[in-house]
Amino acid sequence: MVAALSLGLPYASSAQRVAKYGADFLAGGVGARALAMGGAHVALAQDVGSGYWNPAGLGMALYPEFAYMHAERFAGIVSFDYAAVAYPVNSASTVGLSFFRSGVNDIKNTLNAWDAERNTPKANTESHISSFSAADMALFVSYARRLHRKYYVGISAKIIRRAIGDFADAWGYSFDVGAQRRGKRYLLGVQLQDASTMLQSWSVNTSAFAVEGTNPNTGLPYTFEEVFAQELPTGETFLVLPVARLGSGLILPVGLTSSVALGLDLDLAFDGQQANAFNVGAISMHPRAGAEFSFKDVIALRAGLSRISSGEAYGLDIVPAVGAGLRLSALTIDYGFGDFGGLVAALGYSHRISVHFSLERDGLRRAAAP
Repeated sequence: MVAALSLGLPYASSAQRVAKYGADFLAGGVGARALAMGGAHVALAQDVGSGYWNPAGLGMALYPEFAYMHAERFAGIVSFDYAAVAYPVNSASTVGLSFFRSGVNDIKNTLNAWDAERNTPKANTESHISSFSAADMALFVSYARRLHRKYYVGISAKIIRRAIGDFADAWGYSFDVGAQRRGKRYLLGVQLQDASTMLQSWSVNTSAFAVEGTNPNTGLPYTFEEVFAQELPTGETFLVLPVARLGSGLILPVGLTSSVALGLDLDLAFDGQQANAFNVGAISMHPRAGAEFSFKDVIALRAGLSRISSGEAYGLDIVPAVGAGLRLSALTIDYGFGDFGGLVAALGYSHRISVHFSLERDGLRRAAAP
């Protein structure tokens, strides 16, 4: 537990620092369909999931839509849940809400299991061990507007909440902006993630680090520093820099009843993630690619590359993904399977299951454009 806190909590340093992975719990993406296509969805997004991928895509929703996804990573250690709703307000505008939670439960708190005076574990060690959870949550409030028959723009305001048991918590705020050009076959999209630069301000509850026992030499309660020879964490503010996400898509008909959708995205990050990424100076590049074959708009098969990177230590690293979807009238069930290749394979596979429901009622259909 002490080691985990050492890695996860901020220590005293400069007032603000750039966080390379400050909102990494959101980086995995949402929606089993999009993830099975490698996350190449900046241009292809056109439903309730667009609140995450590109808020401009919400403008394509014809009816109120709902979505939910559950995923597990690292052999089930980390659970991820996502829920969203979108509602067409009028012929040109759509609003949406998206909620995200990523958590690790049953983390052992061993602060009071160590006998500082004897420098050994206490007797009946288990009785001195408690558990806590670490959870990251986010709420997106999105708005999209159609500017023209082919052009859409959107924005997502974001609130981030992170907590490590009773030990520390953080709040973060920023917004994403996006645009799409949607032709009959060719699609283009761009999203600027954390356009305002996200500020994450951590607060540490020092009383949660209290250690049982009294130091016989001073007559005072033991301190965290005395027992564990580590500095007590302090609050700090991190900056999460913007990421430019460029996307393209191509829709190809196959006969009279089928189609193929192709997506190719490129993320440009400015936070110095150079260890295992293509980069030019401080700008790192993260490409993604995906494809979907749809039969009669009922059955879909998908495949993609969610990570294509290169580094001196590991060379070329490619992480594929696959999945399938089944549409039953207004209900769609999607499954995605990933992380079975590349550097993360040793950490366990990822299963993603999501459902999408469109409330297709005549009175709820988006009003026709004037």
